[in-house]
Amino acid sequence: MIIRLLAAFALLLAAPAAAQTAAAPGEGAESRTIVVHAGRLIADPSEPARGPSTILIADGRIQSVAEGLQPPPPGARLVDLSALTVLPGLIDSHVHLSGNPGGEFWREAVDPDEYAVVLGVENALRTARAGFTTVRDLGSPPQVGHVLRRGTAEGRFPGPRILSSGPGLSIIGGHGDVSGFRPEVVEALSAGNVCTGPEQCAARVREASRAGADVIKFTATGGVLSQQARGLEAHFTDAEMRAIVETAHSLGLKVAAHAHGARGIEAAARVGVDSIEHGTFADAAAIEAMGRSGTALVPTLMAYTGIREGLEQNRYTPPVAAKVRETLELVGRAARAARAADVPVVFGTDAGVFEHGRNAEEFALLVERVGMSPAEAIASATTAAARLLGLETEVGRIAPGYSADLIAVSGDPLENVRALEDVEYVMVRGRTVE
Repeated sequence: MIIRLLAAFALLLAAPAAAQTAAAPGEGAESRTIVVHAGRLIADPSEPARGPSTILIADGRIQSVAEGLQPPPPGARLVDLSALTVLPGLIDSHVHLSGNPGGEFWREAVDPDEYAVVLGVENALRTARAGFTTVRDLGSPPQVGHVLRRGTAEGRFPGPRILSSGPGLSIIGGHGDVSGFRPEVVEALSAGNVCTGPEQCAARVREASRAGADVIKFTATGGVLSQQARGLEAHFTDAEMRAIVETAHSLGLKVAAHAHGARGIEAAARVGVDSIEHGTFADAAAIEAMGRSGTALVPTLMAYTGIREGLEQNRYTPPVAAKVRETLELVGRAARAARAADVPVVFGTDAGVFEHGRNAEEFALLVERVGMSPAEAIASATTAAARLLGLETEVGRIAPGYSADLIAVSGDPLENVRALEDVEYVMVRGRTVE
């Protein structure tokens, strides 16, 4: 009897993994052969654009890229984009799929996590339709981002490839912690993501890894849209930041640090964080520290568009409105200085602070405020973003062996980057997004 029970238990343990494997062959990609005819091809924004080209795809992966419009083999499906410019699917390194803009901070005390999944499914489709085939979700309720990640990978609903952090790590009462409610409400809503001291912070990283995080996010400084009014400088101590980064790296996870204030940025860079998110008040010392450590900047310029719109619509409480005004004076300054210092500037928008689907408006801001060329801006959302996410051999280029993630637009985005704001065709993992 005991042996039978143990055998049954073993089968139960094995069942979820087997079911997942059965549900996701080739990550849910179409199994048939597909031929894409591109009128013009930007396979890699660091290379000259090509003329008419043929892309052969099988089982969700690019098999070959050839010059000219070659006839498809028997039985293959033809995707005719011969009147359009084709380029790699875009990557947004900073989104919040389960969030929408608004000033009703009390919603987190009313809406269940299950509703966040509903919002995430809707926003995943909007994001993919906008041409973003890979995103890094940096902050969502426990398991919500992970569930969305699995859903798009298995083809349960259309959306981008997702890397998910789960809830970002925060100090008690800091940006990323629950705030603005009575103590008993705060306790009930806590996501278990706060830590004090190096040992507890290391434990939180390990817990996030155990829960399935692809990346670790922590709020190195105060934030703009949280109800805490403790400013935008460093929240964690240097020792706590070091514990977070070293523990994550020991587990093979990259670390993204939300950071606005200069000293918080410098401290996070000094301990080797992989990316600084926002970086609003970065000064010369902070940027120098980023350069020494190889830290990238994800400036999220569209976030400032979103908070400016929110301020104009009177969405915010007085503490939040004060912080919004403080940040709006410096939009793009840090990113321009970082680029001049050869610090990698990587595309990320903070979608969720503004409406999902507007992500591509970031390109014009990178050109106008940061001084990038259109090609540099496109590279920041393809090859550079893929490198930051550790996916440089999977996405970011149209080349044999890469995932079949591609988009098509009218016009020439290398001349007018705003062409990317109107995407006419999207393919993710070999699947057409309608």
